[in-house]
Amino acid sequence: MMRSQEELQSMGFAHVGTGVLISDRATFYGIQNIHLGDHVRIDDFCILSAGAGGIHLGNYIHIACYSSLIGAGRIELHDFSNISSRVSIYSSSDDFSGQTMTNPTVPDTFKNVKHAPVLVGRHAIVGSGSVILPGVRLEEGVAVGALSLVTSDCAEFGIYAGTPAKRISDRSRNLLALEAEFLGR
Repeated sequence: MMRSQEELQSMGFAHVGTGVLISDRATFYGIQNIHLGDHVRIDDFCILSAGAGGIHLGNYIHIACYSSLIGAGRIELHDFSNISSRVSIYSSSDDFSGQTMTNPTVPDTFKNVKHAPVLVGRHAIVGSGSVILPGVRLEEGVAVGALSLVTSDCAEFGIYAGTPAKRISDRSRNLLALEAEFLGR
Protein backbone atom coordinates (compact mmCIF):
# COMPACT_ATOMS: atom_id res chain seq x y z
CA MET A 1 0.00 0.00 0.00
CA MET A 2 1.27 3.46 -0.86
CA ARG A 3 1.48 6.21 1.73
CA SER A 4 -0.92 9.13 1.32
CA GLN A 5 0.33 12.57 0.29
CA GLU A 6 -0.67 13.86 3.73
CA GLU A 7 1.40 11.16 5.43
CA LEU A 8 4.41 11.91 3.20
CA GLN A 9 4.19 15.62 4.01
CA SER A 10 4.10 14.89 7.75
CA MET A 11 7.00 12.40 7.84
CA GLY A 12 9.77 15.03 7.98
CA PHE A 13 11.40 14.78 4.55
CA ALA A 14 13.52 17.79 3.54
CA HIS A 15 11.33 18.05 0.42
CA VAL A 16 8.50 16.05 -1.16
CA GLY A 17 7.52 16.76 -4.76
CA THR A 18 4.23 16.02 -6.49
CA GLY A 19 3.10 12.58 -7.61
CA VAL A 20 5.35 10.76 -5.12
CA LEU A 21 4.45 7.11 -4.44
CA ILE A 22 6.13 5.42 -1.49
CA SER A 23 5.27 2.04 -0.06
CA ASP A 24 4.29 1.92 3.58
CA ARG A 25 6.85 -0.90 3.82
CA ALA A 26 9.80 1.34 2.88
CA THR A 27 12.03 2.52 5.75
CA PHE A 28 13.81 5.86 6.15
CA TYR A 29 16.60 7.07 8.45
CA GLY A 30 17.90 10.64 8.50
CA ILE A 31 14.64 11.56 6.79
CA GLN A 32 15.34 15.28 7.30
CA ASN A 33 18.23 14.84 4.80
CA ILE A 34 16.14 13.18 2.08
CA HIS A 35 14.86 15.25 -0.87
CA LEU A 36 12.22 13.70 -3.14
CA GLY A 37 11.53 15.26 -6.55
CA ASP A 38 8.34 14.89 -8.58
CA HIS A 39 7.02 11.47 -9.64
CA VAL A 40 9.33 9.43 -7.42
CA ARG A 41 8.30 5.84 -6.68
CA ILE A 42 9.88 3.78 -3.88
CA ASP A 43 8.69 0.19 -3.57
CA ASP A 44 8.34 -2.30 -0.70
CA PHE A 45 11.22 -3.09 1.66
CA CYS A 46 13.57 -0.34 0.46
CA ILE A 47 15.84 1.35 2.99
CA LEU A 48 17.06 4.91 2.53
CA SER A 49 19.50 5.92 5.26
CA ALA A 50 20.79 9.47 4.74
CA GLY A 51 23.74 10.90 6.59
CA ALA A 52 24.89 14.50 6.57
CA GLY A 53 25.40 14.51 2.76
CA GLY A 54 21.78 13.59 2.20
CA ILE A 55 19.93 11.65 -0.45
CA HIS A 56 18.65 13.74 -3.36
CA LEU A 57 16.22 12.16 -5.82
CA GLY A 58 15.32 14.05 -9.00
CA ASN A 59 12.14 13.65 -11.04
CA TYR A 60 10.70 10.43 -12.49
CA ILE A 61 12.85 8.17 -10.31
CA HIS A 62 12.02 4.54 -9.52
CA ILE A 63 13.64 2.53 -6.71
CA ALA A 64 12.49 -1.10 -6.86
CA CYS A 65 11.86 -3.46 -3.96
CA TYR A 66 14.57 -4.49 -1.49
CA SER A 67 17.00 -1.78 -2.63
CA SER A 68 19.06 0.31 -0.22
CA LEU A 69 20.76 3.71 -0.37
CA ILE A 70 22.99 4.08 2.67
CA GLY A 71 25.78 6.33 3.90
CA ALA A 72 27.01 9.65 5.25
CA GLY A 73 28.16 10.93 1.84
CA ARG A 74 25.73 12.53 -0.61
CA ILE A 75 23.75 10.16 -2.85
CA GLU A 76 22.17 11.77 -5.93
CA LEU A 77 19.82 10.16 -8.44
CA HIS A 78 19.14 12.43 -11.39
CA ASP A 79 15.95 12.60 -13.47
CA PHE A 80 14.67 9.40 -15.11
CA SER A 81 17.17 7.14 -13.34
CA ASN A 82 16.07 3.67 -12.30
CA ILE A 83 17.26 1.39 -9.52
CA SER A 84 16.19 -2.24 -10.04
CA SER A 85 15.38 -4.62 -7.19
CA ARG A 86 17.99 -5.57 -4.59
CA VAL A 87 20.46 -2.85 -5.61
CA SER A 88 22.73 -1.46 -2.87
CA ILE A 89 24.25 2.01 -3.15
CA TYR A 90 26.79 2.95 -0.49
CA SER A 91 28.29 6.39 0.13
CA SER A 92 30.19 5.10 3.18
CA SER A 93 32.36 2.03 3.67
CA ASP A 94 34.43 0.59 6.50
CA ASP A 95 38.19 0.09 6.12
CA PHE A 96 38.60 -3.67 5.58
CA SER A 97 42.43 -3.66 5.87
CA GLY A 98 42.48 -4.68 9.53
CA GLN A 99 44.37 -1.51 10.47
CA THR A 100 41.24 -0.20 12.19
CA MET A 101 38.09 -1.62 13.71
CA THR A 102 34.77 -1.81 11.87
CA ASN A 103 31.00 -1.64 12.40
CA PRO A 104 28.68 1.02 13.77
CA THR A 105 28.88 -0.14 17.39
CA VAL A 106 32.54 0.93 17.60
CA PRO A 107 33.40 4.62 18.31
CA ASP A 108 34.66 6.60 15.28
CA THR A 109 38.12 7.10 16.85
CA PHE A 110 38.80 3.37 16.35
CA LYS A 111 37.54 3.23 12.74
CA ASN A 112 38.52 4.61 9.34
CA VAL A 113 35.24 4.91 7.46
CA LYS A 114 35.44 6.26 3.91
CA HIS A 115 32.64 8.65 2.92
CA ALA A 116 32.33 9.77 -0.71
CA PRO A 117 29.44 11.01 -2.82
CA VAL A 118 27.66 8.75 -5.32
CA LEU A 119 25.99 10.10 -8.44
CA VAL A 120 23.53 8.24 -10.65
CA GLY A 121 23.05 10.37 -13.76
CA ARG A 122 19.99 11.09 -15.90
CA HIS A 123 18.52 8.02 -17.58
CA ALA A 124 20.97 5.70 -15.79
CA ILE A 125 19.66 2.25 -14.92
CA VAL A 126 21.20 -0.13 -12.39
CA GLY A 127 20.37 -3.83 -12.84
CA SER A 128 19.07 -6.11 -10.13
CA GLY A 129 21.46 -7.19 -7.38
CA SER A 130 24.18 -4.69 -8.30
CA VAL A 131 26.33 -2.85 -5.75
CA ILE A 132 27.61 0.72 -6.17
CA LEU A 133 30.50 1.71 -3.88
CA PRO A 134 31.40 5.15 -2.41
CA GLY A 135 32.78 7.77 -4.79
CA VAL A 136 31.29 6.28 -7.98
CA ARG A 137 29.74 8.43 -10.72
CA LEU A 138 27.38 6.83 -13.21
CA GLU A 139 27.19 9.48 -15.91
CA GLU A 140 24.12 10.19 -18.06
CA GLY A 141 22.60 7.18 -19.79
CA VAL A 142 24.75 4.51 -18.13
CA ALA A 143 23.28 1.00 -17.92
CA VAL A 144 24.71 -1.38 -15.32
CA GLY A 145 23.97 -5.09 -15.84
CA ALA A 146 22.48 -7.25 -13.11
CA LEU A 147 24.76 -8.54 -10.33
CA SER A 148 27.55 -6.06 -11.14
CA LEU A 149 29.98 -4.52 -8.65
CA VAL A 150 30.66 -0.90 -9.59
CA THR A 151 33.92 0.31 -8.04
CA SER A 152 34.82 3.16 -10.44
CA ASP A 153 33.15 5.81 -12.58
CA CYS A 154 31.14 4.82 -15.65
CA ALA A 155 31.22 7.09 -18.74
CA GLU A 156 28.03 8.35 -20.37
CA PHE A 157 25.87 6.06 -22.47
CA GLY A 158 27.97 3.01 -21.71
CA ILE A 159 26.73 -0.45 -20.79
CA TYR A 160 28.72 -1.92 -17.91
CA ALA A 161 28.65 -5.40 -16.38
CA GLY A 162 30.70 -7.73 -14.23
CA THR A 163 32.70 -7.84 -11.02
CA PRO A 164 34.23 -5.35 -11.11
CA ALA A 165 32.01 -3.71 -13.75
CA LYS A 166 33.67 -3.00 -17.11
CA ARG A 167 32.31 -1.22 -20.18
CA ILE A 168 31.03 -3.85 -22.59
CA SER A 169 29.08 -1.77 -25.12
CA ASP A 170 27.57 1.58 -26.03
CA ARG A 171 23.98 2.44 -25.16
CA SER A 172 21.59 4.12 -27.60
CA ARG A 173 20.80 7.81 -27.09
CA ASN A 174 17.33 7.38 -28.61
CA LEU A 175 15.85 7.75 -25.12
CA LEU A 176 16.75 11.47 -25.22
CA ALA A 177 14.32 12.02 -28.12
CA LEU A 178 11.69 10.03 -26.23
CA GLU A 179 12.30 12.21 -23.14
CA ALA A 180 11.73 15.38 -25.23
CA GLU A 181 8.51 13.92 -26.65
CA PHE A 182 7.34 12.84 -23.16
CA LEU A 183 8.04 16.22 -21.55
CA GLY A 184 6.51 18.09 -24.49
CA ARG A 185 3.17 16.32 -24.38
